[in-house]
Amino acid sequence: MFGYILKRLLATIPVLVIVAIFVFLLLRLTPGDPAAILAGDAATPAQLERIRDRLGLNDPLHVQFITWVGQMLKGDLGTSLISNTSVTGMVVDRLGPTINLAVMTIVISVLLAVPMGVIAAWRHRTWVDFAVMSFSVLGFSVPVFVIGYILIQIFAIELRWVPVQGYRAPSEGLGAFFSRAILPALTLATIYIALIARMTRASMLEVLGEDYIRTARAKGVRENVVLFRHALRNAAVPILTIIGTGFALLISGVVVTESVFNIPGIGRLTVDAILARDYPVIQAMILLTAFIYVMVNLLVDVSYSFFDPRIRY
Repeated sequence: MFGYILKRLLATIPVLVIVAIFVFLLLRLTPGDPAAILAGDAATPAQLERIRDRLGLNDPLHVQFITWVGQMLKGDLGTSLISNTSVTGMVVDRLGPTINLAVMTIVISVLLAVPMGVIAAWRHRTWVDFAVMSFSVLGFSVPVFVIGYILIQIFAIELRWVPVQGYRAPSEGLGAFFSRAILPALTLATIYIALIARMTRASMLEVLGEDYIRTARAKGVRENVVLFRHALRNAAVPILTIIGTGFALLISGVVVTESVFNIPGIGRLTVDAILARDYPVIQAMILLTAFIYVMVNLLVDVSYSFFDPRIRY
């Protein structure tokens, strides 16, 4: 197991290097002068030149890349061209709300979607199966912001159970955190419940037709044990893949939901940086997204061994 993890970690290095080169060249070769953005419209050519020298923009590309990589390995992602603050600090401040929202969304989605998918497969071609599949189609079809506004209207405005918008960290009180995070988490969970339930149902239908399931039932094993211990375990590989991919997407930032509920997360930071052409922040966001996907895929691959006995390392 350790050898496999080490090989996968080493395999991520070329991926991250390629991403770093692509991001660096993409932002350097796109139209727009960071010095002009930083100095403003009234800057003189001499002032622009001094800013370019200070930022190292007059150096050859390979020198700029080496300098940038060296700073990045030290944990220095640069300085924002707009706010003149550390990009690392900006990312850390925005990462907390996004991670908390992502964890809450995935927990709700898994707790609801996996049993729904299992029951739909167990009661295949019955009204239960039809209800679960109808919900899945509805979850895919309705836009996220529509679901968000409906939940706000019902639970925040009409019933007044929770605040309309805003965010509070768990350190400020769990009650304040959950009251503000539950609506955005439910909004995002609607999509992921539909996706995970559909994948669970499809995987379970395939497994429930296997010989060992019929053998377990013939031996008198309880149906809940057959479903959740034998069938679900062998159907877990594609379900884990969907859950891992969904978690990576959530941590990468969910722009619409963060905007609707006024959550200061990674998604809003990325959009603001793109609109302002804040190149250091854009670079950091793309690299963070690539790193998250690589790490989540690694965790998903390692977890396969606990569910699929055919996998050996």
